[in-house]
Amino acid sequence: MDVLFETINVQDLLSSSESPSSPLSAPDLRLLISRLDAHSLRIKSTVQSYLLSHHADFSSLFSQCSDVVSKSDHLSGDIVSLLNLISDQPIEADVERIIREIVDKRREAREKKEILDFVGVVLELDRKFGVVRDHMKNGRVVEAAEGLRELKEAVGLKGNSDSEAAVEGDPVVYGILKKQWTDCFEEIQDFLLRCMESAVQFEEEGNAVHIKHELSIDGIDGLELYTVLQALNVADILDYGLAKVADLITKYVLNPIISCRATPSFIEEMNHEAGHVSEGVLKMVPSVDPKGSKVDGELMYSYIVQIIEFVNKFLCFHNGSWMCCFGRLTWSRMSDMIISNFLSKVVPDDASKLAEFQEIRKLTIDFETTLKELMFISPSDGKDEKLSKFADNVEVHFASRKKIQILAKARSLLLQCNFSLPQDYITKNSGINKEEHAENIPNHVVLLFSSEKCVVSEAARQLMELVHQTLTDVCLLPPKVGLEFYHTARNALVLYEAIIPVKRQLDSINQAAVLIHNDCLYLSQEILGLAFEYRPYFPSSVKELAVFVDLAPRFQLMAEEVLQRQVQLVIYNLNQAIDGAYGFQNTHQMKQFESAKFCIDQVAFIIEKVHIIWEPLLLPSVYEQSMTMILEVVFSRIAKEILLLDDMAAEETMQLQRLIQLLFEHLSSLLEPLLAVDLSGTAQEAIEEREYFILSIRKLRKLAELLDMPLKLITAAWESGELADCNFTPSEVEDFIRAIFTDSPLRKECLFRIDNSNIR
Repeated sequence: MDVLFETINVQDLLSSSESPSSPLSAPDLRLLISRLDAHSLRIKSTVQSYLLSHHADFSSLFSQCSDVVSKSDHLSGDIVSLLNLISDQPIEADVERIIREIVDKRREAREKKEILDFVGVVLELDRKFGVVRDHMKNGRVVEAAEGLRELKEAVGLKGNSDSEAAVEGDPVVYGILKKQWTDCFEEIQDFLLRCMESAVQFEEEGNAVHIKHELSIDGIDGLELYTVLQALNVADILDYGLAKVADLITKYVLNPIISCRATPSFIEEMNHEAGHVSEGVLKMVPSVDPKGSKVDGELMYSYIVQIIEFVNKFLCFHNGSWMCCFGRLTWSRMSDMIISNFLSKVVPDDASKLAEFQEIRKLTIDFETTLKELMFISPSDGKDEKLSKFADNVEVHFASRKKIQILAKARSLLLQCNFSLPQDYITKNSGINKEEHAENIPNHVVLLFSSEKCVVSEAARQLMELVHQTLTDVCLLPPKVGLEFYHTARNALVLYEAIIPVKRQLDSINQAAVLIHNDCLYLSQEILGLAFEYRPYFPSSVKELAVFVDLAPRFQLMAEEVLQRQVQLVIYNLNQAIDGAYGFQNTHQMKQFESAKFCIDQVAFIIEKVHIIWEPLLLPSVYEQSMTMILEVVFSRIAKEILLLDDMAAEETMQLQRLIQLLFEHLSSLLEPLLAVDLSGTAQEAIEEREYFILSIRKLRKLAELLDMPLKLITAAWESGELADCNFTPSEVEDFIRAIFTDSPLRKECLFRIDNSNIR
């Protein structure tokens, strides 16, 4: 049969060997056709011979196919018959009902079995609850606690409360079981707590603690305290059972010991029949001084250790976990009391005594080590080492205490200072007596970077002394403490800036404002000197951080602001007084003259008042600069008001001249020292202000002369430059002439000469 599956190669059927791509000739085509026919006949012959040789196989195959078709026809007929039978008699409904009944019966049987099992469990749990109660009635509290612990898991509770007693979706009986467990737990808890109260009793009148090892309660005799504690531990309420005991021991035993109001005394009472200790008694013997004296650390620690050993022996029965539980309930309050009543009070007040604190530190560490050995505090938990950590950080506590003390003292100084001086100081320390009595004034200071002296407040002087003392300590202290003292010194200085402007009202002309100005100048220069005086001696780490120069400009600026506010207040008051003269108009009328004279008197009074307040207190240069500024404003304003008058009668000019002379008479004693000041070494700005001041005086005095001067002399004075030297302008002179002299050829000539002169 291989001939059927062989591939026919047309090229092999051709006789020529030409390329396959070349066209075939007619002979080649005929040859190809004949050879294909021969090949086809050979294939047919091969197929025929194959069929003949396998005739039996093919006959068997066709027979099997015929049988299969026949059987399929029979099966199809059977199915059709079955379907006809089912459609005629509907049996499937009966089958479905029977199956449903079987399923229901099985489910009912399973549910009944589950209910029976559940009832059995409930009955068993109820029996166990009864057993627990029986154990309690018979004094077998440990067994009762163990049974209750097992029942807790059985009823599915996680905590010791009834918060889970009514969970939505649970059977009612399940809630009843949880409620029953909670009731049972509360019963045993209440019973054990009453046992603890009976075992540990506090006798307030006798100041004694009684710990009984055998109890009689609710008709149960011989119940041991050790058994009660075991039951508390099994029930997981040991903390709760010891809480009240720990609280009372802390209050009535440890507190008096730590505050040095009592000493402990221990007594053991033996049960001779049983041959063991039946009761331990701790008596507190009041100290001689009921208010307590200075605490002796070594003795206090010794007493506390004895008390803890007493508790360990008679209450905790040398059980480490019980002792640890008692310690957790007691240690936090006890350590806080030791720190507040002893350790914090023995922190040195003086840096030189820090070394002496090391003995107390050693006692404290040994005390905590003993408590760790007794399992009162955890040997591995560093949080329990509160006392030793406090003792190790004594330098920090020392710095903190000193910081509070220094800042409190600084704040007290600033709040209590009233910024006033005795009245006799004003007279003693003014004018020619100023230098003579300066040395007798305690607050008369010399500025570091100036040769001048001024008076400062008692608060500023004491504050600076406090800062100097603090910075002196920085040079002697360890770096960590020294840095804290450095910050404290800065904060003390900043307190002045924060408190004084708020405490003092600076909106009026008063002595306090002048003292505050002097304080700020004094503090700014003292602050600049601190770095030169102390920084070289600071510890290296403090030296890198210590900065004072940033504070000095703040105080310098504050001094200038206070002074400028005072100057502006004075100028405002003077302008208000001058406004009362109504421009000095019509002074030839008596009423207007009296009004103008009153204004001049008021101006002189204000200036004299300012002189009395400022001159004894301010630095001479500051006083002279401020006073010349004020006087220059007054003189310039009065001269301006008079020169603005557009018409003056002859009598009016005389009255104006009289008013100007009156002003100079009032201020003569004040002007003489100001005009005699030596300006060598004075700042250029101050020199310019003084020149304006002198010009204003000369202008006003010359104006008084001009008021009764003939027109020709006025013109000659302008042409000679005399009026220009007194700061008169051409327009002012011309307006002045027009106001005094009537229109005439002479006035026109004089005005022309003034207008065409080269003097401007």
